[in-house]
Amino acid sequence: MRQPIRRRRRKQNAGGDQRDRWMITYADLITLLLIFFVVMYAMSRLDTEKYKLVTDSLQSTFRSGDSILEQGSGLTGTADTEKHKNPPAAATGEKDPEPMTERELAFRKQEEELAEFMNVIKQYVQDNQLHNDIFISDEPQGIAITLSDRFLFDPGQAELKEGADPVLSKLASLFRDLNTTVSIEGHTDNVPAGPFYKDNWELSGARAMSVLRYFLDVSKLSPDIFQYAGYADTRPAADNTTAQGRQKNRRVEITVLRQLRQ
Repeated sequence: MRQPIRRRRRKQNAGGDQRDRWMITYADLITLLLIFFVVMYAMSRLDTEKYKLVTDSLQSTFRSGDSILEQGSGLTGTADTEKHKNPPAAATGEKDPEPMTERELAFRKQEEELAEFMNVIKQYVQDNQLHNDIFISDEPQGIAITLSDRFLFDPGQAELKEGADPVLSKLASLFRDLNTTVSIEGHTDNVPAGPFYKDNWELSGARAMSVLRYFLDVSKLSPDIFQYAGYADTRPAADNTTAQGRQKNRRVEITVLRQLRQ
């Protein structure tokens, strides 16, 4: 009787080993997943310049405020102002924020220039009641100035009207001191061009070129700061099925780009 009992126990032990083998496969799977995520993390790349700008800005913000725990004014300056006048001695030993790089200073200066540029143009539009013909917006790529074709060109033409001179002259005077690139884009509606131009591509390009020529030939600005293009009706700003929408699509867009020139 003893011999069968031993055989039975051996079979039971062998069955337990078989049941536990799934843990080896599971451990291998977890290891492979860990290696995969480590490789993915190593392949990722940070924009170090933008990361440095953000971290420097945060460090400057936190260093500029006294600790509330030390009875300071805090980041918002809403704590006890009398205690803020005499900060703790420990705070006087803090290091000054690191100075910004030349490129960071240049970007900050450009943002100030673009803000001033936008304010001047808005005031000019308001003073001259040009709200229906000139539209200004702050876009991610820069300050966009949309000029309606009603006061720039006759229908189907690319020669500038005399009434366009004051506006373009004002813009030219502001472009002189900007260290950036000015983009000029011509746009049309989806109505076929008239007899003077082959199609809307040619018309939109000719209108953009007329505005560019004014800045170069009349205002004597440097050609290095400009770029131009014609997009025909491929980038509509409104619905081309209505007369009002087509009017909005016939335009010239002048964008002062957020871009430092070398």
